[in-house]
Amino acid sequence: MITARAAATFEPVGRSVATARGFVRDTLQGWGLSDIVDDAVVLTSELVTNAVVHAGTAAEVLCLRDEDGVRIEVIDRYPERELPLQEVNPQPASPDREGGRGLLLASALATRWGVDYTAADKRVWFRLDLPERPVGTRTAGPALPDTALPVTDTRVRVAVIQVDRSGSISAWNEDATELFDYPAEQVVGKPLTDFAAWPHTPGTGTGVAEALRLSRWEGSYGMRGSDGRTIPVYASHLRVRDSDGEPSTVCLLVREHERAVLQSPPRVHSHDNTGTAGDSQEQSAADPFEVFIGSPAPDDLDGLLQRTVERARDMLDGDSAYLLLATDDETELEVRASTGLPSARQRFARVPVETGSGRYGSARMPSVHEDLTVVPGAVPLLDGTGMRSVVTVPLKVEGRLTGSLGVATEAPGRYTNEEALRLQFAADRIALAVERARLTELERLRRGSLSFLVEASDLLAGTLDRDQTLALMAQMTVPTLATWCAVYTVADQGSEPKLSYVLHEDEDRIDNLKGLLAKVDPPEPVPTPGARVWTAPTEAAHSAAMRTSLRSVSLEGEDHQLSAGTSLATAAAVGGETVVLPLVARNRVIGMLTLGKPTDERFRQEILELAEDLSRRAALALDNARLYSERTAISQSLQRSLLPPELPDITGGIEREVIYRAAGEGNEVGGDFYDLFEIREGVYGFAIGDVCGTGPEAAAVTGLARHALRLLAREGLGGPAVLERLNTAILDEGARSRFLTLLYGEMHPQEDGSAELKVVCAGHPLPLRLRQDGSVEPAADPQPLLGVMEDLELYEQTVSLDPGDVLLCVTDGVTERREGTRMLGDDGLADVLGTCTGLNAGAVAARIMRAVERFASDAPSDDMAILAMRVPE
Repeated sequence: MITARAAATFEPVGRSVATARGFVRDTLQGWGLSDIVDDAVVLTSELVTNAVVHAGTAAEVLCLRDEDGVRIEVIDRYPERELPLQEVNPQPASPDREGGRGLLLASALATRWGVDYTAADKRVWFRLDLPERPVGTRTAGPALPDTALPVTDTRVRVAVIQVDRSGSISAWNEDATELFDYPAEQVVGKPLTDFAAWPHTPGTGTGVAEALRLSRWEGSYGMRGSDGRTIPVYASHLRVRDSDGEPSTVCLLVREHERAVLQSPPRVHSHDNTGTAGDSQEQSAADPFEVFIGSPAPDDLDGLLQRTVERARDMLDGDSAYLLLATDDETELEVRASTGLPSARQRFARVPVETGSGRYGSARMPSVHEDLTVVPGAVPLLDGTGMRSVVTVPLKVEGRLTGSLGVATEAPGRYTNEEALRLQFAADRIALAVERARLTELERLRRGSLSFLVEASDLLAGTLDRDQTLALMAQMTVPTLATWCAVYTVADQGSEPKLSYVLHEDEDRIDNLKGLLAKVDPPEPVPTPGARVWTAPTEAAHSAAMRTSLRSVSLEGEDHQLSAGTSLATAAAVGGETVVLPLVARNRVIGMLTLGKPTDERFRQEILELAEDLSRRAALALDNARLYSERTAISQSLQRSLLPPELPDITGGIEREVIYRAAGEGNEVGGDFYDLFEIREGVYGFAIGDVCGTGPEAAAVTGLARHALRLLAREGLGGPAVLERLNTAILDEGARSRFLTLLYGEMHPQEDGSAELKVVCAGHPLPLRLRQDGSVEPAADPQPLLGVMEDLELYEQTVSLDPGDVLLCVTDGVTERREGTRMLGDDGLADVLGTCTGLNAGAVAARIMRAVERFASDAPSDDMAILAMRVPE
């Protein structure tokens, strides 16, 4: 009968073999089967190696326990079998060959073994029977006096939380409700990550998601209570699966100071006291690093540091332990791992190495402090933690200080030089491994930083919109560099900073964060480079939370409780370290980039250096966007002044419609222009023209032409005289002059409902007249363009528009619309106009414009103007 089961799946990579060994060792140790652990680990290592290296597939390891022993199965997805061939003279196998060695070991070590094949997989199994032994306990500790027993609360509460495959909470017991003040119905279905304050840095170590996938995990972290505060806990995770094969993780949690309730005893390998001398030599030759850290050693820096402090604490029977790493210049130490302390509050905090007030003077040599109350401030990291006795030792590589390891306890006088020597021996064993892991992490962070900055530069260079630049700045920092971000901008030298953009990784907290920052005086716009700490948001959040909590105590009602919860959540969101980086561009502070962490969290130095590099790039991008916005606004304002303010209503109800499109991004006026104005009562002038080229120089001639037309026409001059004097004005511009095509006319509405037009067409596309019967014909003859010859002899032509007739005037951007070698042309325009019978002036202009746009797929490369006038029926 199967009494216990454990399973895990390992990816087809080399490190999976070591992970599988640890899985089997931990499983059998947990079942109390230490007598067969070594044989089981050796066989599992060989069989998983065969599956990973030779089969090349993922391997599933299944451990089954019964009353007499254990069966271990290694399953791969390569079901092909090799059948032995009958050879006349078989050659003896080489003892060094790898193929089949796992089965040879199974034959030698296992009680029974075998291989099962299916269409989908291959299952290699072995069985190890338990040796006969007297009934006894798995492990037992020494008898201790009551005063030496672990201290717990009056009632020990063990939170039992079950987490499903996706990482969501599926079960939550009453003790969990008592510990963290969340009812089950409020947390079931939500991810555990919403409540767990994990001690590792995302992206550089084992996170909560990875830990939930391990077969067994044990260690310290924090759980956020309903009031937003982090409660340190000690947890034991066990990966299980139900009868349907669905995996889940059972998490047992107690308060950190009650860790003895769940903490597993140190792993001890069983050895026969009657062993041979050779056995003793193997034991003495064991790697001191693995003896201290355990096997397999974590392959990431954070995991290695966390296991180091836990082993050091257990080795000296301490209440807490911590490890600090030195900066490159050895002048500061940075907190990287701790246990038994409020680690989140201290993580990445920095302290100077040299002696003095507030400095860490116990770094370069082993040191023992029998009572910290006698020498306050000797170990700043332990201030306010209740620790009394502490031993610290340096980590050195080739004589260079790389870190410091400390173990502390709440009782004074617990440690002597003997403990310092033991801890120093352990520190010497791990210093080189820690330094290698640190250098590997730094290299990974530097590569990631370069990739991040390249991507950030590309994104910032891709826009000249100020608001979009602000949004990109915030989105690139949250959550990669910080939990929340605020961008302040400074409009002019000496003006007050303005809060321009706020972002939080939790979108539900953005409004509350924005409201909080709006009540706080903005940081001073100091041009000094680098990040500086800003405490105002944290202080304001804590004050607001305190006031709200006091009001909620005196007032009843759900609204007050909700308000108190919101204030506490906001205080927790901004309660960590907040830094300000100046945004300096062209020797002027144009804003500040503010980055923040939640309660009890600090920034690591590498992140601040990366944020400083980003702030320099972002400042230049923001200033470029500001300059572009200002110049665009000025340009558009000047361009709008070249267009007619509005079109007048024409006597007799004659309809008129204009469509204008300037080529080029940001251009409102180009080389094409139009105008429709009243010359005198009952007489109206209209014009449509095209200046050679596009852009500002063409727009300058446009302004000259439009204003000159109005002025000369209102002086009573006829059409030829108006254009001849305009020609002279254009030629007077000298090198700035541009030739100009222009259609100018005067409209005289008649009492019978028709309209008489006097038209001069100076080099411009001819106007087209659409009659009611659908016929289309030119309404003028071509004449010389303006700005080329000094002596022009122009004449005007008279055109009558009957009721229902339409006069269409366009620029060459319409007729010269191209798609490859095809061009719309005058004939194509006339064909489109012929389909507009019965339409009003607005519909005619819209149909012409739609036909032009559909003629080619590319965006228009020339300015276009369409003027349509229709005499009502």
